Amino acid sequence: MSPIDIGALARASALPPSTLRYYEELGLIESVARNGLRRQYREDTLLQLALIALGKGAGFSLAQIKAMFDQDRQPDLPRPGLPRPGLLQRAEELDRQARRLASLAKLLRHVAECPAPSHLECARFRKLLQAACPTPALARLLAPAARKD
Repeated sequence: MSPIDIGALARASALPPSTLRYYEELGLIESVARNGLRRQYREDTLLQLALIALGKGAGFSLAQIKAMFDQDRQPDLPRPGLPRPGLLQRAEELDRQARRLASLAKLLRHVAECPAPSHLECARFRKLLQAACPTPALARLLAPAARKD
């Protein structure tokens, strides 16, 4: 594999060169040579960047992501710093977040389409609001008996 220039890596990864330099400073990626002042990287650095993006998307910090790589910056799971139970816990957190976001999306769609003069007068809106923000205090406020119609 021939080395690729930082500019080409930036285009291929859709990351600015400053981010690539920052990741290198943190030890997440490594340049293998220089062509003048321009850093050169191995082609498989693109795979490392994809894994970093995946970890960031899953909500892991850059330090946690770094712990997922071995000393040669290759994926190395499970690592002592981030055992499989930690990954499972994060997956469950993402599932909860996805359910909450789905509830919010339903709520916004309903608000956009609801013909009621006030959303608080709409029983479906009140139900969706309770699903999106499930707290006992809100449930009491939204209960039909608590309404002052």
